[in-house]
Order: sequence, then C-alpha cells, then structure tokens
Amino acid sequence: MNRALRVEVESWPLREVFTISRGSKTQARVVLVEITGAGVTGRGECVPYARYGESMASVVAQIEGLRADIEAGLGRVELQSALPAGAARNALDCALWDLEARHSGRRVWQLAAVSPPQSVTTAYTLSMSTADAMAAAARKHAHRPLLKLKLGGSRVPEAVAAVRREAPQAVLILDANEAWTVDQLVEWMPHLSRAGVALIEQPLPAGQDDALADVDRIVPIGADESCHISRDVAAVSGRYDVVNIKLDKAGGLTEALAVRAAALAAGLDIMVGCMVSTSLAMAPAMLLAAGARFVDLDGPLLLASDREHGLTLVDGKLTPPGPELWG
Repeated sequence: MNRALRVEVESWPLREVFTISRGSKTQARVVLVEITGAGVTGRGECVPYARYGESMASVVAQIEGLRADIEAGLGRVELQSALPAGAARNALDCALWDLEARHSGRRVWQLAAVSPPQSVTTAYTLSMSTADAMAAAARKHAHRPLLKLKLGGSRVPEAVAAVRREAPQAVLILDANEAWTVDQLVEWMPHLSRAGVALIEQPLPAGQDDALADVDRIVPIGADESCHISRDVAAVSGRYDVVNIKLDKAGGLTEALAVRAAALAAGLDIMVGCMVSTSLAMAPAMLLAAGARFVDLDGPLLLASDREHGLTLVDGKLTPPGPELWG
C-alpha cells in the first residue's frame, strides 16, 4: 500500500500558566502525525516528555526514521518492535488505528474488540501553587466532581486543607510527580485520609517503589512514572493500588490495551491519564476508560482552544469522540 506521511509540530496556548513539581509552561507543544492512503487519512498526536529523555526534535526524528517503512505499509504489529514505547510510537500507532478504521468503515473500538466508549467523568487539574492560590482555583472549580491537585514536596496538608474548604463536595486526587520522600508520605497520609483524598499519584521517584511495600496505604497510591508498559505491571503490583495508563508512556493504544489487561489481571485498579494536549490525543484514551476507577483526560480543558470536532464536556463528563475527530 502506497501511503504519505506528514509530521508537524504544533503549539496550543494554555488558558493559564500550568505548573507541576518539575516546572511551568504556557503552551502545549504536540506532534501531529497524519498517514494518508487510498484516499483517507488517519491521525495521531503525541507529547514528547523531557522526563523520559524525549524532545520535539528527537520524537520527530524517530518518526521520520520510519518514514519509508510507514509509507511502504508498515502495520501496527510491526510498529511495536520498530520503535520503543514512547511518544513517537504513540502518534504513529494511533494514526494507524484511525487509518484502519477509515479504510474498514468500522470504529476503532470494534476493531479492538472493546466496549464502545461512554461518557466519563474526568478530573480537572489544579496547577501547583501556594495554598491560597490553589484555594482560589478550587473555589472557581468547586462545581467539578473530580479535582486533581498538582503538589510539590512541601506544605502538602495545608494546600489540601485549603482546597477542601473551597470544594467540599469534590473528589480529590493528588499528583506529586515523584516529588515526595517516603517519610513525607508516611507523615502526611493520615492528614490526607481525613481530608478525604481518594488517590495519591506517584509520590516517590520511580525506582523507589520497594519502599511502598511497608507503607500502610490508607489512601490508595497510583503508579504513573513507575509503570509504562505491560511488563512493568508485575513490578508495581503489591506496592501500588492503581496504574495510570497514558498513551504517550505506553507508546500507543495497542500497548495501552495490554497494560490495562495486565493491570486488571493483577487486581490493580485503572486510571486513564494524559498529557496537556488536544482532543485528538484524548480520543484513543477514551477506549481505555471503561471500568476505570479514575479518568484524567482534561488536557483540552486546559487549552485556550481545541481542535475542530473536539470532545465536549457536559456536567463534568467527556463525551466519546465522533469519527470526524478520530477512530
């Protein structure tokens, strides 16, 4: 099959500055991949992540390195061994799923033999800041059913208490992005439990997971940076309660479905997460959300504007994508 591959780096301004423990940004930079063949085009989107040694240049180079193979007809199965898990493979994998769906006239969920995606409640992320600033943000978004707090390695109970005062009904999940120590986790856990925190995501640096085996997890703990692909699930089982599946970590929907299956088989709950990106990156992740304990696909909500035919939010719930967007 003769195909044409197009790769483009895009910048999408954010509504406001977004801060986590590793830094701040004012725009989402994404890589768009389009694969055209037999009169139809499949699309995929990814976000290179410096934490995993990725950059815009390196991801574009990985994709361009496969140009000849992709244009000659490389399929999803061969792609899994042609590139390592990561953002580049994600964009290509999702574009190939979309292309296959458009060629076949079927939806991706049918091709993948999974349940059709349903509307799901998504978290809305509050950027890391002072307790007062996070309280003000919580007041503004108190109507949302699920709030995710980005937190660093200090004054965490104070920030959580301030948010809880302003959003008494919201379910709270915390994301430390590897910024805590095990002593801080143990010290803060009772305070966070009393505040009704439902999940602590990746409190310790990846590689320190063994320390969690001795922690009384009165608040469930989720693995993000510590679990990328299906082979990682066995290592986090018994130390974490939830696995956060992200397409950019897994290297696409194909491997993300395998991570989901492995996590469920190990008795772990599922969280579906995202990078800050457009609805095109969220659409494949919606296929992972069935039965997930937590869904965090708010990337487009943080943008000043989204792609045409983007996902819509009604009463805190994201609606499934139409075929005009993806799949």
